Amino acid sequence: MITNDMSILTSTSEAFLQKYLNNPSPTGFESGGQKLWLEYIKPFIDEWQLDNYGTAYGIINPGKDFRVLIEGHADEISWFVNYISDDGFINVIRNGGSDHMIAPSKRVNIFTKKGIVKGVFGWPAIHIRKGDDTKISPKLENIFIDVGAKDKDEVLAMGIHVGCVITYEDEMTILNNRYYVGRALDNRIGGFCIAEVARLLHENKVELPFTLYVVNSVQEEIGLRGAEMIAQTIKPNVAIVTDVTHDTNTPLINKKENGDIKAGSGPSLTYAPAVHNNLLNLVIETAQEKEIPFQREASSRSTGTDTDAFAYSNGGVPSVLISLPLRYMHTTVEMAHKDDVENLIRLIYESLQKIESKHNFKYF
Repeated sequence: MITNDMSILTSTSEAFLQKYLNNPSPTGFESGGQKLWLEYIKPFIDEWQLDNYGTAYGIINPGKDFRVLIEGHADEISWFVNYISDDGFINVIRNGGSDHMIAPSKRVNIFTKKGIVKGVFGWPAIHIRKGDDTKISPKLENIFIDVGAKDKDEVLAMGIHVGCVITYEDEMTILNNRYYVGRALDNRIGGFCIAEVARLLHENKVELPFTLYVVNSVQEEIGLRGAEMIAQTIKPNVAIVTDVTHDTNTPLINKKENGDIKAGSGPSLTYAPAVHNNLLNLVIETAQEKEIPFQREASSRSTGTDTDAFAYSNGGVPSVLISLPLRYMHTTVEMAHKDDVENLIRLIYESLQKIESKHNFKYF
């Protein structure tokens, strides 16, 4: 039994989280992170599978007719090498929603068949830009990487070519013993949360009346592609999706436009057409019964998360979105409150135990 005054994260859990977040997992190249994730959850599951594009999933209580799925996505935003100049500088294009504004002065890893090549996003000094910042400001077309090469031939000799993927070097830290900080918490921390749900189910010997699929999808950042594929494979009857949402209580964010969500106040539950109201009510009632704090937000039309992919698959799958408030999304200093992480894990864990075999979610 889990109580609200009991920490559910262990030192082993946090060691895995740090290792998992520090490991690069760019969209389309998630296999390294997926191997780490699978190795962690194997003791807590009965079976595991991997699809052709790299979505990994564990199976608990296999063979039941009713299939429930919990899901996060494994990929992080990154860059592709797009052009190498004669004098050895590299121009890039996005792989996902990478922010060109934060690139200048960042250290990067370029992945090649020969191994990782270190580089930096260079930028003209302030002395040169002074008085002309409106003309010389970061844009996708003018940010560039310097690997210390004398010319294009030396860049090519390093193993760098068009199509090599690039990630930032930044790794996870803990700020004020309160926040996990780093790149790519969006949404490997979701993969961590569902892995912890699997651990708790195993350690507490919870017997579910259905087959549970613990799914870590690929390619969310470029259009929910991994979720679209795996929905057709598993054909779930219910989907509980976790992703990140914006903490709107930091400077420069308009809460009237973006909602009022605050890190440390609990996971956020989303109202949207793709979110099934009866399943959402089940989660809300679970949170209230178990005294798990939560927040509410609304999404116009789509949620922009894998929830949409599952909801609109296989004739319509009751789906719900449970989000982790995140500061500074798509930067190298994304911040998630430790309490929110624990409460999100609790909420999924407890909600699963409210779902019955062949649960009927129809409105009437």
